[in-house]
Formats: sequence, structure tokens, C-alpha cells
Amino acid sequence: MRKSISPQNLTAQLQYRAAGNPPSTLPGAAVSNACPGLEMDFRNVWKRILVGIVLHETTNVVVGVEEDAPAPLYVLPTLYQLMKVEGEPVTATVTGPLIAGGPNVPIPNTSSDSVTNLEWSNALADVLYRYSGKEVVCEFQTIDPPLATLKFNLRVRHFFEKVLLPGGKKATQAVISRDIAEAGALTQSLCSPWQNDYRVCACFYWAATRPDYVNVELGEDGASVGNNWMQKDRTPESAKVYVVDDLQDQRLLTYGDLFREWEKALRFVIGNQDAE
Repeated sequence: MRKSISPQNLTAQLQYRAAGNPPSTLPGAAVSNACPGLEMDFRNVWKRILVGIVLHETTNVVVGVEEDAPAPLYVLPTLYQLMKVEGEPVTATVTGPLIAGGPNVPIPNTSSDSVTNLEWSNALADVLYRYSGKEVVCEFQTIDPPLATLKFNLRVRHFFEKVLLPGGKKATQAVISRDIAEAGALTQSLCSPWQNDYRVCACFYWAATRPDYVNVELGEDGASVGNNWMQKDRTPESAKVYVVDDLQDQRLLTYGDLFREWEKALRFVIGNQDAE
């Protein structure tokens, strides 16, 4: 007699490949399965993790409240940012040396403040594990001075979908809950057209972590030499001069180049070297 196996372990479910599906359908096979990737921006699952409010996917700023939220919550959008959940901070002070060999000091960000928000998957992982389906105390603070604080009890949504099994028993499936990610939510913050992702954040970020420094060799003075991956004349024989990406230098690929001729501009690098 044939028996079916229904895995209850969510990790096992995530690794399961249905009959007929190619290996590329698994999360680990994505071009980038972090935040974001070319296929989706996973950060969007955290926007509605707390019932009643909508968070920005990359910061701790409250950008909206849900239609059926209690009236007191309507003071939050554009004015407040989330600071703590059940006593756990979702921000941290950034410290380090401002110059090589210097002392560790608070490092200001673009707003001249040294406090920055933590990435949601790290900041809320323990909260999600301990308090799914339960209420937690959430502390908010105004964005601009004079600083004021507010506290609300908000419920943590379940991350995975609940399904009803034969016989009325409920089980958790390794599927992102529709309650926190409605149709289309996971692609809301991706670049359009997709080629923007290669250019928009210079060398410090790209959705699929493209190379930055390629054709690298050891120079005569002991320092490395090589090319910027975005250089138009990048070949194995190119002069090993790194062109700094200032978003204006015409020696680098432009948005227009990527839009019109992406199939020529986007070239593979093998073993950190250009190859025919």
C-alpha cells in the first residue's frame, strides 16, 4: 500500500521540490535570495508583521496604518519610527574609526545621526519566534525633534500560512502568509526596468551582488590593480586602472547602455577574470 509523507518540519518543506519542478524553483537557487533579489524583494514580508501598521521595508519608519486599525494608531504615519518591540531594540549605534587606525567613535549617517535601523530579518527574528499570534509592546519615537514617544500593544502576525487538514486539524505550511504579503507585495520595491539594479547603487550594492573589482592582479608596489566591472572597455588586455563610479564618468556603462544593449553589456566574469 502506498503511503504519503506530510513533513511537519518547515525547513524540510522549504527544501522540497515538487515532481516536475526544475532545481531553479527552490529558494536557494535564486540569483539572490536575500534582500532584494532579481525575482523578489524579501524585505516586503516585514512591512505588515505587526497588525495595524505598515513599516517601510528598509527602515524603521511607519509609513501607514491599516484601514481597520484602532483610531489612536492614525497619529503614527510620517511622524514616528519604531524603536523597540517587547523591549528589543530595532536600532543600533554605529561605531568605528573615522580614519585608519583611529579610535572607535559614533559614525554619523546621512542624517548626521549615528543611530541606524537594523535589518528586519535580524531585528525581528526572535520576536517572531516567541510572539507569533500574540500581542507585544511596541515603542515609537518621533522622527524630528522635539522627540516624543508612544507605546501601543500590537499583535505579531504569523509568518507562515495556516491550513486546515482533513479532520479539522490545523497545520503550518512553509508558505508565506497571505496576511502579511498580499499578491504582488514581494515585487513592489524592485527596480523597473530591471536593468536599473545594475547601476542605481554604484559599487556598494546590487540585487545579485554583481562583481565590482575584476581582472585583479598584484601590482609592483604590492597593492592590487584591476578594473571596475562597469567599465565599457573592460577586457583581459585592458589597462589595469580602476575607474571610480561617480555616476557621471562616460568610461562606465550608463543606464542607456544597460537598457538598449544589456545582452552585450552584461558579461560574465569567471574566476575574477574576463574571458572570451
